[in-house]
Amino acid sequence: MFIQFIINGLVTGLIYALTSLAFALVYNTTRIFHIAFAALYVIASYLFYTFSNQFGLPIYLSVFLAILFNTLFSILIEIFIYKPLEVKKTSNNLILISSIGTFIILINCVALIYGNDTKVINNNISSSVQLGEILITNNQIYQAVFSLFAIIILFALLKYSKLGLQTRAIRDDSELSRIFGIDIFRVRYVLFGLSGALVAIASCLNSYDVGMDPYIGMPILLNAMVALIIGGIGRFEAPLIGGIILGVLQAIAIYYFESRWENAITFGILLLFLIFRPQGILGEKSREV
Repeated sequence: MFIQFIINGLVTGLIYALTSLAFALVYNTTRIFHIAFAALYVIASYLFYTFSNQFGLPIYLSVFLAILFNTLFSILIEIFIYKPLEVKKTSNNLILISSIGTFIILINCVALIYGNDTKVINNNISSSVQLGEILITNNQIYQAVFSLFAIIILFALLKYSKLGLQTRAIRDDSELSRIFGIDIFRVRYVLFGLSGALVAIASCLNSYDVGMDPYIGMPILLNAMVALIIGGIGRFEAPLIGGIILGVLQAIAIYYFESRWENAITFGILLLFLIFRPQGILGEKSREV
């Protein structure tokens, strides 16, 4: 029975890792605390629901369209919200407030259109694979396979492409990157687009399994942030490690206690890392000059 919870935690951890990686693409390179990211997670779920359940499109086409539109929404947030503030050299605090305002507006628009009740995309009971006493549903297999595939593709892109080189340069020093001729905002458009696409993949995988409501975004954002802090801010590999650790620890907490202890365990882990290793597992201590 314990192994069953570990498997569940690993699958959940991969979803956390994918979501955290999407958040890290923006935060590591721009230092924008992208609260509106939580709204993008919600929007992707409802786009998926609209295309599949209301328009009657095939599941895979619905997922593709949800990812496409969510990518565009993410880029539009950069164009109309963050870029004008960045050009004006606005403080990070004001950018944060603007992001919170964007999140509130978008979530209320979703609630106004679809209502506050929970929507379900798949009403059928998922088929499963039995391995001894371990039961793995098809939805869990989809979540694990597609999350891992998306993470591998992104890691390859960051490591071997010109975009990856520019992204790492901007992460390390955006001003120096601009001096060397990198078009900062062009790269940011691509990163915001990739972030919107990745969070849409995570959102579609999760909402197909458990459904959605307009308020699912903030808990997911909090878990993504905790996963990033556990792994190490500034490192793109960090969300994978942090997400899996967080997912497994939450599953263990549910096994030994109850599901209501899940959030307490999450923030307990966060506090421990902030106190004893604020740079995270992969991070390095920065030297003060």
